[in-house]
Amino acid sequence: MLELILLGTGVGVLSGFFGIGGGTILVPLLLMLGYETKVAIGISVLQMVFSSIYGSYLNNKKGTLDVPMVLVIGIGGFVGALLSGSLASSFSDATLEMIFLSFATFALLRLFFKTKEHRDQREVSKLTLLIIGVPLGAISMTIGVGGSIILVPILVGFLHVPLKKAISAGLFFVIFSSVAGSISHARLGNIDYESGVVIGLASLVGVYIGIHLKDRVDTVLQRRLLAGFYLLIVMYLLQRIYL
Repeated sequence: MLELILLGTGVGVLSGFFGIGGGTILVPLLLMLGYETKVAIGISVLQMVFSSIYGSYLNNKKGTLDVPMVLVIGIGGFVGALLSGSLASSFSDATLEMIFLSFATFALLRLFFKTKEHRDQREVSKLTLLIIGVPLGAISMTIGVGGSIILVPILVGFLHVPLKKAISAGLFFVIFSSVAGSISHARLGNIDYESGVVIGLASLVGVYIGIHLKDRVDTVLQRRLLAGFYLLIVMYLLQRIYL
């Protein structure tokens, strides 16, 4: 129980601090604790429901959340995430770990390329936003991550959304994908509810701390810390899969 509380608090801090759902961090840590891959993914999805709702509430209070825009993407993500449980069950644990490794590697590489911010936000149709959300929700929830690590660079690089708003939007998107993902994984018995709820409740404390810390830390240091953490995750997964 103490391990799960500390794990949830730590993941919550990182989730709020870096604007991520937390699955990229939580799933490998649960694997280290001995959980099976599909169960670790299920717990991660459930935890994200807690952290994303509370984190989005805090971001909305700070005025950095564009609800109308992300609502459409979120609906698409919800639809896509409903397929995630079936997709996860159709792959072996080894395949899921390979997909997760690819996702973590992408997240790591993204930190080494500065995303250009633009002055004017690009207007796109609601259909385009919906289309963006569906595959993002399906893929991210299949491997137990929120999807914000991909959504944020799409919003900033292609739709020219300001970075702070994009980070808040990414966490808000996780609400839709994680709720639908929890439904999908629950139907297939992939969720350990006791562990998921303990980690989820503990993450609320961490999210509060993380969101208040992110405005007080230098951006360069923030990127370096996240890059270092993802590097450790990639190295662990490489060791787990190939050695």
